[in-house]
Amino acid sequence: MVTRRAVLRSLLGGGSALALGGGVGVAQGYRFGVTRHARALPGLRSPLRVAFLTDLHHGLFIGDGSVGAWVDAANDLRADVILLGGDLLDARLDDVPSGLLRQLARLRAPLGTFSVWGNHDYGSFGRYASRHYGPVRADWAARRERFAGQLSGAGVTVLRDEGRPLRDDLWVGGTDDLWFGKPDAAAALSGAGARATLLVTHNPDLLPALPRPAGLVLCGHTHGGQVRLPVVGAVQVPSAFGQRYAMGWVTGAHDTPAYVSRGLGLSGLPVRNLCEPEIALFQLSPA
Repeated sequence: MVTRRAVLRSLLGGGSALALGGGVGVAQGYRFGVTRHARALPGLRSPLRVAFLTDLHHGLFIGDGSVGAWVDAANDLRADVILLGGDLLDARLDDVPSGLLRQLARLRAPLGTFSVWGNHDYGSFGRYASRHYGPVRADWAARRERFAGQLSGAGVTVLRDEGRPLRDDLWVGGTDDLWFGKPDAAAALSGAGARATLLVTHNPDLLPALPRPAGLVLCGHTHGGQVRLPVVGAVQVPSAFGQRYAMGWVTGAHDTPAYVSRGLGLSGLPVRNLCEPEIALFQLSPA
């Protein structure tokens, strides 16, 4: 999470306060774009379009309108499958987030929509205590399962260390969150056989520990640092590896290609700088 202290220290020390003055940093936090990526995926026999949306953070700084705009943009891309990279929530889960569910139910992709959990989802369930989420809840696991069922009713399948065959030549797997779950990439890819594999995991810090190669891993969590400065790069990245997995194309164990999205939502502060929110579209072709 980007902290207020880190942002203010960097801005004051780097003389970049003007860049965020007058609401510019806030405005950057709510504009988004589509990044497009083309590459071959071993095992594919026909082309595949994948839309990847991550880190929605519905709750504190993000409302139904923002999610609705992202859904509209994703649908316009006419992807074959839509993947969500976790941190759907950023609010104490007292009631059903009906607005979020209503917007996600509008996502359209012929092969389906799939999601994984992120660390802020676990905070929203009550897995850990914070000023924002309140105290730990004894029923956090039941709340997690109840929300997974509500997402299923909205057409979103949560993959927690499991996978699904989407076509004869395609497998999608998803892992639990690295910080508050027990991610098992091997279980998520089990059953793939000779199919092309897509693996979704919220936190890119899992990449060096992949037990086997995957065709493509999609991650979020970092927000690209959320606040980036010229030359310096990200003010702070929530990763044990510093800037190594901050954003963009990276490589995991077994030379596995991975993409770390800047995400869509906001965490810590409703501010971004030089780090535009993104929906990532992947045009994948047979290797």
